[in-house]
Amino acid sequence: MPAIIAGPAGRRRPDEGRAVDPELPDDLPLFEREAVRLVVLDATGRVLLFHTRDPDHPRLGTWWELPGGGLDPGETYLEAAVRELREEAGIVVAPAQVGAPTWRRRASFRHRQRRHLQDEVVVPVRLPGPGPDVDEADRLDYEVEDYFGFRWWPVADVVAEQPRCYPGRLPELLPAFLAGEEIDEPFELWS
Repeated sequence: MPAIIAGPAGRRRPDEGRAVDPELPDDLPLFEREAVRLVVLDATGRVLLFHTRDPDHPRLGTWWELPGGGLDPGETYLEAAVRELREEAGIVVAPAQVGAPTWRRRASFRHRQRRHLQDEVVVPVRLPGPGPDVDEADRLDYEVEDYFGFRWWPVADVVAEQPRCYPGRLPELLPAFLAGEEIDEPFELWS
């Protein structure tokens, strides 16, 4: 189980000696983990985004979010990517369809009654055909509540329309990511 840390910003985890980001608010208990996000691109050039909300924080409004989530103990980013896509969208892919983690980031956000601090990698997943409907059968209870829609967005529309997204710079960084560029994004305090 990932460590949960309560206390002031800048506190060190006893098992790591790494300082928590100084910009981090001290508003909720801290839940630190490694995570993977997936840019799922279908054969028509559309990317899968979930329309999302947090019932515990209605002031955050709604946003569009990449599939993904935390790594389970002992799990690799590749195993987590395959599992998360199956659980959240019902899309089954082979590990060979998951690309390299060329986008790395550290981010924090409020979710339910915790502040998440995540070291994330973002990976591409390319589907051989058009994007299927999302199958919610394997979603966790909170995902059923949080994700209230999905859309296969044309990449050009994400870039042009600049919808509110998680990751926050997705509309800006998506073209470079899909072109295979290495991205080391600075810390993002999302909410």
